[in-house]
Amino acid sequence: MKIAFVGGGNMASALIGGLLQKGYAAADLSAVEVEPAARAQLLSRFGVSSYAAVDGEIAGSDVIVLAVKPQQLRAVAQALRSFLASQLVISIAAGIRSADLSRWLGGYAHLVRVMPNTPALVLAGVSALYAAAAVTDAERRVAEQILGTVGATLWVEREELLDAVTAVSGSGPAYVFYFIEALEKAGCELGLSAAQARLLSLETFHGATRLARDSGEEPALLRARVTSKGGTTECALQSMERGQVKALVVEAVREAAERSRQLGDELGQD
Repeated sequence: MKIAFVGGGNMASALIGGLLQKGYAAADLSAVEVEPAARAQLLSRFGVSSYAAVDGEIAGSDVIVLAVKPQQLRAVAQALRSFLASQLVISIAAGIRSADLSRWLGGYAHLVRVMPNTPALVLAGVSALYAAAAVTDAERRVAEQILGTVGATLWVEREELLDAVTAVSGSGPAYVFYFIEALEKAGCELGLSAAQARLLSLETFHGATRLARDSGEEPALLRARVTSKGGTTECALQSMERGQVKALVVEAVREAAERSRQLGDELGQD
């Protein structure tokens, strides 16, 4: 299976690296990247061929992954449309809806839209996928296999749910980093060195996330187990409840989802 990437940035590089680790041959991977330095890096880092523009080279690919900025996707689609025959097209461009991409591609319908997140850069991401109606079961498996090289995957059956995905997991790493920043700041203000506060914060997040994932138990139950009556954890959580931290997080995610919907409207305009 030959896979071509249009765009050779961080997410494309993460996917190429993940595919190579899973045993894909570099000879079966290629990329279109306008920046000469980025093309040189793709060759030196991964040994994959790269080209400066969309041309006939891409026609021989089985899968085309669109990994450009959303604002660039319309122009890329118009350059690509004449080379499409039966390839599966996977878009990881945030906000661009399948109907708009299909229109820019001249009505092409073998499209899978994906919302990954940045932990894919260390092969620890999570990607939500949505398949247009024309996508076959075999094509769905191919898309899942490709995205699965950089982390977990899940399917949504209604495209509008990708706005919620964007708000929860697409933007989610920033929320986690924000909380880590707050823990570090608190640690430093309580007398820990910056290095000590960072190590404690990072390892606490890493360990708690691993426990929540691997135990299979509800986060509320895990939280209750470390919250002794009258203890330090209860005191801290009561402070957060007074500050309505949970409600603020929920509202922030709701606003992010609404902004994702708005961006879809704006980016999809001709």
